[in-house]
This record gives sequence, structure tokens and C-alpha cells, in this order.
Amino acid sequence: QLQLVESGGGLVQPGGSLRLSCAASGFTLNNYAIGWFRQAPGKEREGVSCISSSDGSTSNADSVKGRFTISRDNAKNTVYLQMNSLKPEDTAVYYCAAGPLCVTGTAPLLGDFGYWGQGTQVTVSS
Repeated sequence: QLQLVESGGGLVQPGGSLRLSCAASGFTLNNYAIGWFRQAPGKEREGVSCISSSDGSTSNADSVKGRFTISRDNAKNTVYLQMNSLKPEDTAVYYCAAGPLCVTGTAPLLGDFGYWGQGTQVTVSS
């Protein structure tokens, strides 16, 4: 059974850092593009970062460029999202998802991703 499990969320002060993990089971994660998405209360889910399966290239939403970094560890079948310089507006439930591709130069698109994890809460507050 194909499954994605996110972890690493929590409460952090503004300016702090967190690293989210997305662990896959039932499939080989590097055969798919993996996207990170987030959904804040009362807002639509939005794409944050994406890493492609073919060459490991990445793309990010403008709101997180220079602060968030997506990476993968194929040996651990896991994708990470390193989040630095966190802001209160980064508060959301963060989801990872698997899909066929990342679109170069833009945040991942919801409709392209068919397999989703359950999400992990990130709260940025003093």
C-alpha cells in the first residue's frame, strides 16, 4: 500500500527553523516528483516546494524562496523540507504529495499530485 507520512512539525518562534520529513512506504519515492504543500486556516491549499524525480531539480513558491529548501535521501526513501527564517504567515498544516513532475520555476500544482500524506502542523508564534 502506497503511503506518505509527514513528521517534524511543531511550534517555533519567528526566525526559527524546522525540518519536515516525508517518508514513503510501499513505493520508491525517487520514481516520483514530490511536492510540499500547505494549508492555513481559512485558506486554500497552496504549493510550496517541489523536487523532480529525473534530476533532483527543485522549484519553490516565491513566498519561500531563499528560506525553504527541499531535498531527498533516496537511501531513506524520504524527502525533507528545511524551513529557515520562519514567519507567522508560514503557519499551516504541511502536506507532502507524490506526482509525475515538477513544473520548472514555479510552485507545485495541486492537480498534478495524486498521493497525499496526512499532514503535519507548523505553528510560528512568539
